[in-house]
Amino acid sequence: MKILVTGVAGFIGFHTAKTLIERGDEVLGLDNLNDYYDVGLKEARLMQLQGRPGFRFVKADLADRQAIMDQFRREAPKRVVHLAAQAGVRYSITNPHAYADSNLTGFLNILEGCRQMETEHCVFASSSSVYGANTRMPFRVSDTVDHPMSLYAATKKANELMAHTYAHLYKLPMTGLRFFTVYGPWGRPDMAYFSFTKKILAGEPIEVFNHGQLARDFTYVDDIVAGVVGTLDHVAASNPKWSGDTPDPATSLAPYRLFNIGNSDPVDLMTFIGEIEAATGREAKKVLVGMQAGDVMATFADVEALRSAVGFTPSTPLKVGIRRFVDWYRGYNGV
Repeated sequence: MKILVTGVAGFIGFHTAKTLIERGDEVLGLDNLNDYYDVGLKEARLMQLQGRPGFRFVKADLADRQAIMDQFRREAPKRVVHLAAQAGVRYSITNPHAYADSNLTGFLNILEGCRQMETEHCVFASSSSVYGANTRMPFRVSDTVDHPMSLYAATKKANELMAHTYAHLYKLPMTGLRFFTVYGPWGRPDMAYFSFTKKILAGEPIEVFNHGQLARDFTYVDDIVAGVVGTLDHVAASNPKWSGDTPDPATSLAPYRLFNIGNSDPVDLMTFIGEIEAATGREAKKVLVGMQAGDVMATFADVEALRSAVGFTPSTPLKVGIRRFVDWYRGYNGV
């Protein structure tokens, strides 16, 4: 099966493409290789994919309507895994237009490509950040998410609405996945676990936000990819029991589904740092600081819907996942 994976040089996109190729799918990978973080890392990920049978890479920007449509018409992918986006909560505060270009205009171009080529199924990346000011834990996909805390979160909520509209109007099967704090080898340098590891190994201090009073549902990348691929294989369908009198945000009469994809086991920040200290064999020099703008106190995914739908069962303990990341980091950077 020919599958378009956008954001293929990104963290989750790289791992997803690798898994699809290894099981025999043909993957068209798309990425613009922007400089939001180290382009060299993105190119190194691509080098792990280049030359594998069934893989082809195209450099293109999501916001370039003609380039995206040309790829859809030329390749006619059967299914799409849309992972490309401008990521980051803090970056959205200082660079808002990047999020409109990539996450809104770019996603619209993907939706139009899927519509015109009658794609069988599109799985797209949403985010746990859409829960915003919600405080009832664990977060459930049936909860309303109308109070985002950052522009990044707002664009991800908008993606869910856009996807439902296309599912409704054109019967285009759409599945959104709300990712919860993904970590692991080949990860993103802007994520806390990556920067903590880098600074701890270099003997530099780390900033611990909200004085460590934060908790995150850290989810290992292999578990995430298993959920992404499993979801791709289960095409979204209409929920015949859906009612406009008591609307469920996670399903629809249209072929549309939303799922949380996380470890469903939140860990407090100080415990998380302790695991990095154990894996590196170094004690962190901690600088306790206040809360960041746009941040939330905790994330906690209820993944029962995804477990029921595709058998999603995250199985990587934090200690094991952090050790694998630190081992990769040392090898990649020679430290």
